Amino acid sequence: MTVHVIYGSDSGRTKAIAGKIAAKLDAKVINVADATADDFEGCDLLVLGSPTYGEGDLQADWESGIDVLKDADLSGKKVALFGLGDQTTYPDSFVDAIGVLYDAVVEKGAEVVGFTDTKGYEFEISAGVRDGQFVGLVLDQDNQSGKSEKRIAAWTSQIL
Repeated sequence: MTVHVIYGSDSGRTKAIAGKIAAKLDAKVINVADATADDFEGCDLLVLGSPTYGEGDLQADWESGIDVLKDADLSGKKVALFGLGDQTTYPDSFVDAIGVLYDAVVEKGAEVVGFTDTKGYEFEISAGVRDGQFVGLVLDQDNQSGKSEKRIAAWTSQIL
């Protein structure tokens, strides 16, 4: 199975998580700033990741990367999402970025896999929640970094 992990990162945290996920999935890691439509299309499983900035914004490189994503043919493609956020400082927009990515890939005909439970997190609202579950792996490296390895292991097993 060919897996591509495409991420955006400013501080390096999301890049580091993308590397950990890729190691578990034997995947190619691609910075969204360098991604082409072929990178989104040319795999069996596409894994997309972004931190949430400010009041629910995608990471800056995703601003142009989302246009490349929207030009790609994702019909029937399996897509898994991961996001980083701070539930304490931003409880009203916690991991909103994965909600933005979710909407974009579903609109392109992708099948999203890897939904996770919201239990264990304390936040008010999130665009990354659908039907009571997060649309992907959610990590809070500011407040719960000690839980990340276990969450990554469980999630990568689930999406395979």
